[in-house]
Amino acid sequence: MFLRMRTTTVVLLLPSLLLSLPSLGCRSLYYDAMEGLGKEKRHILRDRVEAGRDDQREAQEQFQTTLEAFRSVTGFDGGDLEDVYEDLDREYQRSEAQAEAVRERIASIEQVSADLFEEWESEIGEISNASLRRNSQQQLRDTRRACNSLIAAMQQAAERMDPVLTAFRDRVLYLKHNLNARAIASLEGDLGEIEADVDRLIREMNSSIAEAESFLSTLG
Repeated sequence: MFLRMRTTTVVLLLPSLLLSLPSLGCRSLYYDAMEGLGKEKRHILRDRVEAGRDDQREAQEQFQTTLEAFRSVTGFDGGDLEDVYEDLDREYQRSEAQAEAVRERIASIEQVSADLFEEWESEIGEISNASLRRNSQQQLRDTRRACNSLIAAMQQAAERMDPVLTAFRDRVLYLKHNLNARAIASLEGDLGEIEADVDRLIREMNSSIAEAESFLSTLG
């Protein structure tokens, strides 16, 4: 029972260590440990892509929740403006945290995929059968191309988060410094621009999520 608990703990903790292992030697130790748990680099990549897809979905939900919090302010008709500010700031902070999770996941996918493809390319040279070697080379090219397309889509969607976060932060800070009806009116006037930015972000993330689903299907 104790051994099973320790193994479960290792499984949960090891993936989160990947980004903190910048050197190849440290990453090799990580990969060796994961192989001991039955996970090859391709399994780790699949896990990271699935997690990246889910992170983007959660980011979509959080950004929409934050937008709704801003929309609710437009109906403000009296009460404690300090509470209004605190509610908006809390949702903004959650959006910022979710955005950071997405960025870290993309970096993790980039690292694992680069290491996987380097290993794959090296191992192709060990295949003596010419036909099998050509087939493996083609599979490598196709998988690398699909993965690069996915990473590009995820990065493009991530870049869309920045103007939205900036707009959220600007309005939250302005409200913090001006807890009055004029500040509320200012939020109402800017809402259309924020909504447009969030809509663009959602579309980009939907496209990125579709890329993730497509890439996962190529992994089999």
